[in-house]
Amino acid sequence: MPARPPSRAARAAASLLCSLVVGGTSLLPGCLSRPIAHQDTRTTGTVVERLPRRVDKIDLLLTIDNSGSMKDKQDILALAVPDLVRRLVDPRCIDPLNPLTSSPPREDGRCPSGMEREFEPVVDIHIGIISTSLGSHGADSCRDEGQFFYNDKGHLIARSDRDDHNDADNDPPTYQNLGFLAWDPEQKLSPAGESILDDGAGRGLVPTLTNMVRGVADTGCGYESQLESWYRFLVDPAPYEALEVVNGKAERRGVDKELLDQRKAFLRPDSLLAIIMLSDENDCSIKEGGNAFWVARNLTEYPDGHKEEFRMFPPRRECSDKGLDDPCCKSCGSDRGECPLDEETCGPDGQLRVLTKTEDPHNLRCFDQKRRFGIDLLYPIDRYRDALTQKRIQDHQGNLVDNPIFSDLDPDDENSADRPPEYVFFAGLVGVPWQDIARQDEAGQPDLREGRDQDGNRVGGFKSAKELNAPSASFASTWDIILGDPKSRRSPGDPHMIESPLPRDGENPITGTRIAGPDSPDDANDINGHEWNPNPSVGDLQYACTFELLEPVTGGDCKSTEDRDSPLCQDNPDGTDSNLQVNAKAYPGLRQLELIRDLGEQGIVGSVCPAQLRFPEEDRLDFGYRPAIGAIVDRLKTKLGGQCLPRALQPDESGQVSCLVLEARSTAEGKCGCDGLTARREVLHENLAAKRMVLDDPVAAVNGWNCVCEVEQLKTPDELAACQNTVPPAPVEVGGEKVHGWCYVDPRLGFGRDEVVAKCPSTERRQVRFTGDGAALDGATQFVICTGDTANQ
Repeated sequence: MPARPPSRAARAAASLLCSLVVGGTSLLPGCLSRPIAHQDTRTTGTVVERLPRRVDKIDLLLTIDNSGSMKDKQDILALAVPDLVRRLVDPRCIDPLNPLTSSPPREDGRCPSGMEREFEPVVDIHIGIISTSLGSHGADSCRDEGQFFYNDKGHLIARSDRDDHNDADNDPPTYQNLGFLAWDPEQKLSPAGESILDDGAGRGLVPTLTNMVRGVADTGCGYESQLESWYRFLVDPAPYEALEVVNGKAERRGVDKELLDQRKAFLRPDSLLAIIMLSDENDCSIKEGGNAFWVARNLTEYPDGHKEEFRMFPPRRECSDKGLDDPCCKSCGSDRGECPLDEETCGPDGQLRVLTKTEDPHNLRCFDQKRRFGIDLLYPIDRYRDALTQKRIQDHQGNLVDNPIFSDLDPDDENSADRPPEYVFFAGLVGVPWQDIARQDEAGQPDLREGRDQDGNRVGGFKSAKELNAPSASFASTWDIILGDPKSRRSPGDPHMIESPLPRDGENPITGTRIAGPDSPDDANDINGHEWNPNPSVGDLQYACTFELLEPVTGGDCKSTEDRDSPLCQDNPDGTDSNLQVNAKAYPGLRQLELIRDLGEQGIVGSVCPAQLRFPEEDRLDFGYRPAIGAIVDRLKTKLGGQCLPRALQPDESGQVSCLVLEARSTAEGKCGCDGLTARREVLHENLAAKRMVLDDPVAAVNGWNCVCEVEQLKTPDELAACQNTVPPAPVEVGGEKVHGWCYVDPRLGFGRDEVVAKCPSTERRQVRFTGDGAALDGATQFVICTGDTANQ
């Protein structure tokens, strides 16, 4: 029976998808310009889509830098909290025929005539906060007894923004005193969670969360563990209770059961997990154990009781003569092994030379360690990429163990789901000029209000992952501009993103803005003001970006009377710096950006430097952190619709589509049986190429997939009609018997009822629907694989 020609709606829907991927890996050189027509399954033009499970709950973890100079950014984040929460729990109304047109819902929660929600409101959210302070790592700085904010241990924190942070009576209330908030408007949790968004009198989810954000404070440890802090809370298989230095080496002691209990209560196995980080400095996640605590060490205490400032050892000469990758590029303080004696650089044997105060200021201990010290004492970025993508990770002894993020932490409850990697997101609001990551207008200039996306739509905001990978200016990608290539030590193309204590020069490749020198403040630019002259004995870096404070601060980063030509300070009449701070700062957040780049579609970039703070009107897309919140929600909402499809398929007149659904899973001892399972069969010989595509998925090896079965499409008219028209949650039945398998539902093409796909985003009102035992088996991942005759396009 010949297939019906594609409808206009189907052609429009098919054009929405510009690239076809499996787990982030491109399988086709281009994209289809029309819907997938009914063809023999052996023809070319194969399209593969991983089928997500519908997510109806979110676990949201805010990782907030609490070191000095962060108060101004925390205040901006507190202003953004209502935007973030409301975008999730009270989604905007959009015109389904023109999704770029949106408006807030009416007071009764309904959309204006002709409009509908962009996605279903999320009615189950856990929201927790952790800081970046993990204490001394075994050194004498940031000790617990000095200031309790110095070590939050990776625990959830819920502190008030009042002055007396030590008074626990001021702490905001959390769900069952577990340290996090639980949004539960339908009161389905047991016991019930928060059902009020904001009552206008300081009660509800929004005011409580706002209070908690401000309560993080800015008096934490200056050695910020931006990445390790969330790793400790979410991932570390055995977080330590304490570190103890024995014979010059830090050793882990005990297991932090309180943290494990918090993790177990907060993290559900079937939720969408989103980590949002706010920080104005590069990550300083110091390794925990061995001699890595040197980085945080201030003093050396001798047997006779006297103390001296501790300084790091210099790098061996091979670091400069042969390069940083040479095996003998080490710290002079390390065992030289088979490397030659280097008395000229390191000092006579037994009398090691140490660096001077200007060579090793404490404030720069996490900067450029390999070149400056011959040793890298920070955790590698791979640790954090694997934590967010791999189901098995290494523990502290190097053994492969289950990753808690992808595990069922409470096997005694009734929730035994398995979170796939595509339901984990990491967003960083870090030190990067907003101009570098903003979409650009028709003139090629960054524009958060009128910038165009990859399809030419005027949407503003920050670039998506795909847009960040596209060519920009004269560079292969935006990543080359803001990050360069850390592994090959290629610097970012934007000189503002180069870490340096010395003034830099050059121009921004996107805007053409030249860096202004410290002696030419009159030439200050809109990105970072101008360069400055940090005190060499104190140590500091040039800024990636700056922004104007709404209310100037006396002291702050301008408390020193020493004139350093800082772009943060208001000038005195004679041109010297006053003690009035009028601008805030951020340093290049290169390690966080490297992680976000490595995560691909699961990473989201925002700037900690807002474009403007003076015009907070709701329609101002460039206000504060609104562009970052928009980018985060736009990415998360793609997983909230379940098995909804971004492109239309083309059924034949019976309602079937020329597609396979393959299901991949791991079985014990490699035993794979398909024929004995309901609604499944072995993959046919002519479809083995499709099976190979599934097993080539990057996560196949990680998940241990050794069994692929075909889930059978429903065939009889009665079964198809029941599947396409039975409104959830009613069971799909024919003659009182349950139906097992799958069908394609697309009301706009005349197959199925609108109510069946009502929870899909308005631009994706179509889905592959599974009924009965056709639904994914526990731990399995399903793919829809369709074919089209691309030769005749």
